[in-house]
Amino acid sequence: MKNLSWFNRIMFFLNIVLTVLTAIAYILPFMAPKLFPLLSVFTLVLPLMLVLNFVCFLYWLIQAKKQMLLSGLILLLGITFISKFYRFTGTNAPEDKDDFTLMSYNVRLFNLYGWLPAQDIPFVIPAFIKEKDPDILCLQEYNKIGNASIKGYKYKYIFSMEGQTGQAIYSRFPIIGKGDIQFPGSANNAVYADIKKGKDTLRVYSMHLQSIKISPDIHESIDEEKSKVIFNRISAAFTKQQLQAELVEKHKNECPYPMIICGDLNNSAFSYVYRSVKGNMNDAFEEAGKGFGKSYNFKYYPARIDYVFTDKTLEVKEYATFSSFVNSDHFPIMTRLCFEPKEEE
Repeated sequence: MKNLSWFNRIMFFLNIVLTVLTAIAYILPFMAPKLFPLLSVFTLVLPLMLVLNFVCFLYWLIQAKKQMLLSGLILLLGITFISKFYRFTGTNAPEDKDDFTLMSYNVRLFNLYGWLPAQDIPFVIPAFIKEKDPDILCLQEYNKIGNASIKGYKYKYIFSMEGQTGQAIYSRFPIIGKGDIQFPGSANNAVYADIKKGKDTLRVYSMHLQSIKISPDIHESIDEEKSKVIFNRISAAFTKQQLQAELVEKHKNECPYPMIICGDLNNSAFSYVYRSVKGNMNDAFEEAGKGFGKSYNFKYYPARIDYVFTDKTLEVKEYATFSSFVNSDHFPIMTRLCFEPKEEE
């Protein structure tokens, strides 16, 4: 510190604060939000913290200062988090006749209340689905106005609450079982369908966890008073999400089939909720995605809050986020999968 200029001393102090906050954010996925609800908000900005640590590392490296070790060490400790934030290379394995595709999409009630100026969204979204042609389709914030337009699926399970919002699972393969998981004190829920594909049976969960109720354009009107309200709202939502995630975890532990879990978790890949729902499953984005995997239309920040988790018996051969398709506050995500070959006895 003695050899540092006054400016570098300030920079190093800020660097220390940043690394301490980053270390706390590393620990939070292992701590229940209800214990530290306010601290849990830090998981939302962990990607930004990683970027700032990298900037600090470069700042000291250019000056050949040993202070670079501080951010260098914190980046090294968080190496496993980086792949959840950004994938440098994707995967696009050759197609096989046994492959199948799954799309998950929060359709925001097909723009029922006119959040977007376009009037034809109830027809544009089904047209997009028809073009991409997924074998299994999971829709969150579903509304019955989509019934007439989504075609080409022999099997479906549609679950509605309060007459407006719900979820839907469409499948080209037979649905032999179905059900739902109700979340106490919430309009959110999870649904599932047991799908028969050839000799295999697969359970597909589609879920929509508690919303944190932040508008994509919130940055345009935020002030100190509003930021406090938002902070408290996020903390309360994370506490609810914890209960919801634990209900899903308990339900899936009793499932006899290989599983796919998809949907809108309304939380980051660095959260307790993500870790709880994912368990020992694969994150399809981490297996085959590329770039940030941004799934929520939040300006200036690549928020990934929609996921596809797959059983270890499934190979993830391709993953895509359609971020140019702006007809909801979310973007569709889609993956191509196949069952791993079974070893001959």
